[in-house]
Amino acid sequence: MTEFFTFESTFAAIWFWFTALLSLVWLKRHIDIAAAKRDPELCEADARSNDQPWPALTVLVAAKDEEANIAQCVEGLLRQDYPDLQVIVINDRSDDRTGAIIDELAQRDPRLEPIHVSELPEGWFGKNHAMHVGMEQARGTLLAMSDADCSYDSTLLLKAAVRVYERDSADFLSALPRLDAQSFWERVVQPVASGVMIYWFPPHKVNDPRSTIAYANGAFMLLSRSVYDQLGGHEPIKATLNEDMHFARRTKGLGLRLRVIRGGSMYRVRMYVGLQQIWRGWSRIFFGCFGTFPKLLASLLTLLIASLSPYVTLLLSFLAGADAPALALAAGLTILAQQSVLWRYYAISGLPAPMALTYPLGALICSGVVVNSMTRLTGRTTNWRGTHYSGGA
Repeated sequence: MTEFFTFESTFAAIWFWFTALLSLVWLKRHIDIAAAKRDPELCEADARSNDQPWPALTVLVAAKDEEANIAQCVEGLLRQDYPDLQVIVINDRSDDRTGAIIDELAQRDPRLEPIHVSELPEGWFGKNHAMHVGMEQARGTLLAMSDADCSYDSTLLLKAAVRVYERDSADFLSALPRLDAQSFWERVVQPVASGVMIYWFPPHKVNDPRSTIAYANGAFMLLSRSVYDQLGGHEPIKATLNEDMHFARRTKGLGLRLRVIRGGSMYRVRMYVGLQQIWRGWSRIFFGCFGTFPKLLASLLTLLIASLSPYVTLLLSFLAGADAPALALAAGLTILAQQSVLWRYYAISGLPAPMALTYPLGALICSGVVVNSMTRLTGRTTNWRGTHYSGGA
């Protein structure tokens, strides 16, 4: 046994122990997953938590070329069991039937107020301007912002979110959606990309007022009108593509209470369809969330080293001569440790656990996405939903 750990090459010895250490890093993730499963999430019981009156609530959705999603989104909102509800949907310069669909739905339900935006003022990014216009018509003392690609599976989502917002004395609440990944490429890339976000923005750190780490997901954000005004509305972040992250940072920067909670099974989102959309969408998200070369480089190195290096080690171990068996063993054990964690993570994410076997492919694609995000640092133009934005910030 001692001879097995006697290496001819110093480099092989270092790489063996490095790879073995990676297995311990992955095994620690079991502890993180166990802790995450104990974290509270939105549930229908929250909606019945007390008998306090329900504050007036306005939900705003900005939609550009969303004819495939907008009806399901708006109908889900209008089915919500909330007594004092206003739904504002802003059609942001759509070239498809988005505007017509919104108008048709508004004719059936007076709680829905459609707004049609035909021009984008200089210095504004599309979604931010649309939300800014919608806020001028909002009557609620509480404001919720959501995305057009959300599907609301529970009619009690809004009540649950409001009660948790009040219970936790939050100033800004973001409920994380369940991932709706239907195609092969969605199931390959989305969980890996989401894992990168969780790595950098762990919810327990986001929810800690002593931590500067801030994160929010634009699929569902809830705050009061007074807090929205205190943050300056959309004006200070009008030229950003990741307005949710900027709202979160401003919230913590002002010493306000930021709260992130899993949405459980109450709602889901299908972010992107097809590899091209996934590539462009996550390039935008990574750039907007990290935004600097050191952070993007750190994300790339994390993917390459922690995720992909065990597979590379296993494939190339035969080149190590007498040291090959030891390197192959270390790589194999690390891959087993990694997969043991990933099967649990994929299942929690609502995906078939065996899709964890595609993780190396997803990590490789995500590495390319991070590299693509780095090109935005040169000022290269980003095209998002038919509009060109400088740099992509």
